[in-house]
Amino acid sequence: MGKRIFSAVLLSIITTIVAFSQEKLFNHVKVDSPVIHADGRVTFQLFAPNAHEVVVQGDCIVPEKDGQQRAKMVKDERGLWSYTTSILGAELYSYCFQVDGVTMNDPANIYMNRDISTYSNIFIVSKSKDDCGHLYRVNEVLHGNISKVWYPSPSLKMNRRMTIYTPANYEKGGHYPVLYLLHGAGGDENAWSELGRAAQIMDNLIAEGKAKPMIVVMPNGNTNCQAAPGEWSFGMYTPSFMGETGPKKPAVTDMANSFLDIVNYVDSHYRTIKERCGRAICGLSMGGGQTFNVSRLYPKLFDFYGLFSAGLHLNGKIEQNSSSLYDQIQHDSLIQVQLEQLFKSKPRCYWIAIGRDDFLWQMNADLRKYFDEHHYPYRFYQTEGGHVWRNWRLYLSWFAPILFQ
Repeated sequence: MGKRIFSAVLLSIITTIVAFSQEKLFNHVKVDSPVIHADGRVTFQLFAPNAHEVVVQGDCIVPEKDGQQRAKMVKDERGLWSYTTSILGAELYSYCFQVDGVTMNDPANIYMNRDISTYSNIFIVSKSKDDCGHLYRVNEVLHGNISKVWYPSPSLKMNRRMTIYTPANYEKGGHYPVLYLLHGAGGDENAWSELGRAAQIMDNLIAEGKAKPMIVVMPNGNTNCQAAPGEWSFGMYTPSFMGETGPKKPAVTDMANSFLDIVNYVDSHYRTIKERCGRAICGLSMGGGQTFNVSRLYPKLFDFYGLFSAGLHLNGKIEQNSSSLYDQIQHDSLIQVQLEQLFKSKPRCYWIAIGRDDFLWQMNADLRKYFDEHHYPYRFYQTEGGHVWRNWRLYLSWFAPILFQ
């Protein structure tokens, strides 16, 4: 009988320990955050009994009149603050907390992304297998591999690092087309694989038969840096928006001028299709501008070009005058000749996309105006919103399926 009682007590203790280990507890208050409800609402919780005001801020909050996306959380008698959103659409969202004016991440959520020098928590809402949330998830499909690859750049006189995605079954042989995927200002070779969910998007598109298996090369577009912050010899510096932290200030055209170093390395170390028909390039913001410059300098190197909210700067510098991009092209005979040569070479697709509220919208409209006047063929997509990752992930998911078909 004594053994039975002892066994029952032991079982009770073990059960209690297991139950507690499966919960996130703060001073014996259970905190689950975020909680994604079946209808798409999301509840945030934070245990902060001594706080006077807690605010949740992020792209999951309906904007206020001043454009701020923030909401005050409500405190209960235990010191647990909570807030439940309205019904959210399928998407990857980011957020943080402000506790008495101090920004902090959600201690109950281990999933975070770094955007330049800021960390935010993330979560995904998905309601069907046909929405973008499902596309950004890690699903039960065959997975490609992500590698961090160092390569020599003779043009820049340094060794540099890039991220390379190889599709599932790459190891079994065969030759593959290559998509060169460029990040924006403040980003690095980690941006598309982390913020952009590039590996998940490609895994899912390929598994569903919506995109051809391809290699995706994500280089570091900051030509004064060898790699992402803290991952090269310059040390643990604070990253900046324009990537100006480094031994020298980068020039706008450095990336385009040195791009053959990347292509040559990839072609010599991977089983690629070493022809124009097997190469595509696209980029967001600064990377869109770099794509534009690459298209002018190497008109027969790629068959597909994608400009995502492109920051377009001419003559190797960011223009500070008030003239429009259209006027700048009109007064630059070299660029006119380069664009004429590019479209005479008949690339299979020149693709432009931007949000209607993007601060670069007019610059892209100027480029389209010039293309239209010269009857240069291109595809154009306008989405809602501004200069945000929500748009760029979508653009990749739309651009990749048209490649190499």
